[in-house]
Amino acid sequence: MSIRHLDALFEPRAIALVGASNRAGSVGEVLARNIYGSGFKGPVMPVNPHETAIRYSVSYRSVADLPLVPDLAVVATPAAGVAAILGELGRKGCRAAIVISDGFADEALRQALLDAAAPHLLRIVGPNAMGLISPAAGLNASFAHLTPKAGDVAFVSQSATIATAVLDWADVREIGFSHVVSVGDMCDVDIGDLLDYLALDARTRAILLYVETITEAQKFMTAARIAARTKPVVVIKAGRSEAGARAAASHTGALAGSDAVYDAAFRRAGMLRVGSLRELFEAVATLASGIRPRGDRLAILTNGGGAGVLATDALSDCGGRLAQLSDATVERLDRLLPTGWSKGNPIGIPAGAASSTYAETLRAILEDPAQDAVLVLHCPQAISDSTGAAEATVDAARGQENRKAPVLTSWLGERAARDARRLFATGGVPTYQTPDEAVRAFMQLVDYRRNQDLLMETPPAIAPGGTDLAAARSVIDDAMSNGRPVLTEPEAKRLLSAYGIPVVLTRIAASPAEAARLAAEIGFPVALKILSGDITHKSDVGGVRLDLDTREMVEEAAAHMLKLVAERQPGAVIAGFTVQAMIQRPRAHELIAGVTTDPAFGPVILFGQGGTAVEVIADRAVGLPPLNEILARDLIGRTRVARLLDGYRDRPAADLGAIAATLVTLSQMLADFDEIAKIDINPLLADENGVLALDARVVLQPATGSTRRSRFAIQPYPSELEEVILSRGGTPFHLRPIRPEDEPALIRMVESSDPNDIRLRFFSAIRKVGHAFAARLTQIDYRREMAFVIQADPKTNADILGVARLIVDPNEEIAEFGIMVRSDQKGRGIGWMLMNAILAYAKKRGFQEIYGEVLSENTTMLAMARTLGFVQKAHPDDVGLRKVVIRL
Repeated sequence: MSIRHLDALFEPRAIALVGASNRAGSVGEVLARNIYGSGFKGPVMPVNPHETAIRYSVSYRSVADLPLVPDLAVVATPAAGVAAILGELGRKGCRAAIVISDGFADEALRQALLDAAAPHLLRIVGPNAMGLISPAAGLNASFAHLTPKAGDVAFVSQSATIATAVLDWADVREIGFSHVVSVGDMCDVDIGDLLDYLALDARTRAILLYVETITEAQKFMTAARIAARTKPVVVIKAGRSEAGARAAASHTGALAGSDAVYDAAFRRAGMLRVGSLRELFEAVATLASGIRPRGDRLAILTNGGGAGVLATDALSDCGGRLAQLSDATVERLDRLLPTGWSKGNPIGIPAGAASSTYAETLRAILEDPAQDAVLVLHCPQAISDSTGAAEATVDAARGQENRKAPVLTSWLGERAARDARRLFATGGVPTYQTPDEAVRAFMQLVDYRRNQDLLMETPPAIAPGGTDLAAARSVIDDAMSNGRPVLTEPEAKRLLSAYGIPVVLTRIAASPAEAARLAAEIGFPVALKILSGDITHKSDVGGVRLDLDTREMVEEAAAHMLKLVAERQPGAVIAGFTVQAMIQRPRAHELIAGVTTDPAFGPVILFGQGGTAVEVIADRAVGLPPLNEILARDLIGRTRVARLLDGYRDRPAADLGAIAATLVTLSQMLADFDEIAKIDINPLLADENGVLALDARVVLQPATGSTRRSRFAIQPYPSELEEVILSRGGTPFHLRPIRPEDEPALIRMVESSDPNDIRLRFFSAIRKVGHAFAARLTQIDYRREMAFVIQADPKTNADILGVARLIVDPNEEIAEFGIMVRSDQKGRGIGWMLMNAILAYAKKRGFQEIYGEVLSENTTMLAMARTLGFVQKAHPDDVGLRKVVIRL
């Protein structure tokens, strides 16, 4: 992860154009025309050994002949010679290069670029890139056919043709950009790097992404989550391929599918995914309005019944709900509207209604707490005042600003709607050309808020675990040592049972006769299944028989099963049979819960409706681990079966807590064992009494990561950093990384401290710690941040006595620390232990420098820093601060 030298990319002082040309229509000529014609203030130095001048500028024969060191080089020469050119540029002192050249399908050629640039820390965008445009800097280092106007939206695209199409589309609509970047093949600078840079860029208000593939998921997820906390990030993903799903060897893998995993990643990062380029810009305009609906209930006010029906259909298609007006609102509308109005939602207003009627009706709807937003529709008619209705709508919407009741509008038509749309634009009321566009925008706001809320939700405290890690390790080690990548069904159930997931008792039989004997011991009826590591779906080959009532039936079924399996999968090695009691839970739902490994994002968790028709039903949702209860419940809620789990008619609601706990447990299993590649629990029975795993399959693989959990796109809680430490006086304390569940305890710690201690830590007086601030401190990305907390004994007292934090720069070299000890705990050595903990962690991670900003009056902190080896410096921007720095 690095933004090193990206300032040279976006804000160069001098540019070299290698491969500049005077030949009309060539890439080199277009690049020269754009760079010279975009208003760049610094020197532009063309390089072409066959030209004496390019666009009235001297052309240099080689990079070595350049009179100045370029910050940025744009390279458009044949692929074979690009690596040598980058080596020359690096030796010259150039810090960034855009490689326009294509022809790098050969991996050796791509590696040659990196090898040439690496010794000089030269950053590469491309190859096969369109280039970079930063209108505010007067920079168009691309072969795009136009230079867009300056704006505050950044667009990053993996496709050059999509980038040029977006520029053309936006130009007609007068949409401006802060930056436009075509990343090409991403041999060095990738989307994660650019997200890190753009998150901090003051010129960029929103970020748009066109994504085809993610190459470094961990870097991408870390950068995306940080960026999405600071500004809207909207993404369109191309390539909804099912090829990966067809190749999967399990129900879970087949159901997950690559596109579903990308969708889960974008949602988990707090981004908004859209389906088309048009929606991409619609979403930015809608999010820029600042309106945020509370939920998905939409009220529709219209002067045309047809338009209301279209909006209702669109709302249903998008998964939203019509708001149900309260009785009080209906009575109020009865006094405003003619007899015979719809008495419900959509609310029809007479075609010739006065503007005041529009305003009063809208106010009545807005004051109904049962709606989350209102869509106002207007169809042009000879007896209606389109502009007057628009003015009334703007006035009513303004009157609701303090209550944050969102209003969206759609004035249909063109000529009659122009003035109204201008009024809405001036008044800050979002407006759309058609009802379906307006509804889609509303649902984008709903989805965006849900994703943002998930970033900030505080999960409940973790209950004491009952996991038997030794038993789980024994199962996995036994299989791996014997070269068996697939656990038997009994082994898989022992693994689940070690984690507290209820399973049905399963016995193993080596022969039909033994199966019959075990069935009698268990008690009839029983279920009989074939036992073979080579068979993925037992029912497909006749390997499952249910409701067997006698010994004779079991023995006969087992013998017949052997014949069927031999015919249908002749190469399978049969280890015997499993016998288990038939479970009588008639009101239980058959679910599937599982784990698979995505080639880009690593482990993913799947949940949905289970049973033998699981692929046909295809009711599933995918999430990225690690999961907590809130994320698990969100995963459940994104399936159709979730509505059945809520209960209906005489069927009580299933125990959602138990289902969610199962998903969280699967997430923890992945964190504990890098060897777990896939898990299928199908069916997982769920009813009001909890869950029960009837069948399970687990696939293992050798742990190949350089570090534990390196395969995760989002780093799980690092439990290995938990320890008991002793103060100088010998008092034991519990030191561990912070968790999202610590939010209430952290708030208590800060609010119970002396106001002056709070001011020394946060440089300002804080009377009350809000949820958003506390969530930001507790919900951290363990790759880019670390916070240690100290407790006396977490088993008896959850209070936090002190916190120390490290925030790592995107280059993962320098980190800033912060520390606070609860006022009544000073003098016990807690601050000293916390500082030593973060320094030890920083050294282990390989950081080069740790620094902190300390108020000059905080003599205690300054003295401790001095003792630990920090050097004090005057702060460059504030005389009241000191900067303390230590090189590791």
